[in-house]
Amino acid sequence: MRRACALTLAAAAIAAAGPATAREAWKPLFDGKSLAGWTAKITGEDVGNDPLGTFRVEGGAIRVSYDRYERFAGRFGHLAYRLPFSAYRLRFEYRFDGAYLPDVEPWQHSNSGIMFHGQAPSTMTRDQQFPVSLEFQLNGADGPKPRPSGNLCTPGTNVVIGGKLETEHCIKSGGPTLPNGRWIKAELEVRKNGTITHWIEGKPVLTYSAPQLDPADSDARAVIHRAGGVLALSGGYLYLQSEGHPISFRKIALLPLE
Repeated sequence: MRRACALTLAAAAIAAAGPATAREAWKPLFDGKSLAGWTAKITGEDVGNDPLGTFRVEGGAIRVSYDRYERFAGRFGHLAYRLPFSAYRLRFEYRFDGAYLPDVEPWQHSNSGIMFHGQAPSTMTRDQQFPVSLEFQLNGADGPKPRPSGNLCTPGTNVVIGGKLETEHCIKSGGPTLPNGRWIKAELEVRKNGTITHWIEGKPVLTYSAPQLDPADSDARAVIHRAGGVLALSGGYLYLQSEGHPISFRKIALLPLE
């Protein structure tokens, strides 16, 4: 209950600001025609090698496709943007459609995400499933139960909510359950003071702060070593995720914040 109240109050406090407006100078991260500036990392493959064409451009969107797969077989995929970022607003649209692969777990149905504050793709090991990062998790409807979009998952990381270090791997947002097959607007706000907010369809659904590396995580320990023992995360790389259900991303743009 305390966590839910903290999230509600935090969201209400920033709601007046609203998501960024069209008048601001946004930088497109995707040209609508190619994957220029983006690099794939598929579990079991070297960086830059996407032999089954998981990530491609179709109809002005980056498409996560499995039409050349027979089985998922744990081949989680991530598409990294070429530059790291720290304080910014990121906006994009996403759409789930098609069918998930037959061997995925139930939690992978209509599930994908945007990873941020991530380690550099060149530092991921060949068999690493996820970059050490924070995940703005995207969900679509799957059965009769509520399934909010805009959750947080934390591969190799932790955050603070309501003044308490939160070590659960996935934290549900206050977002809605949204149907597959239509474009959904989403926005991520990352402030210099470490406050982070997820927006779905123009509404804040989750707020937290103080992102940091988790020394209990084996992948994170290598990142901590390279950082000289520093746990605090103030920036990193953006990734689009492939988790076994087809999804498309479009209108991906970033606004740096002072």
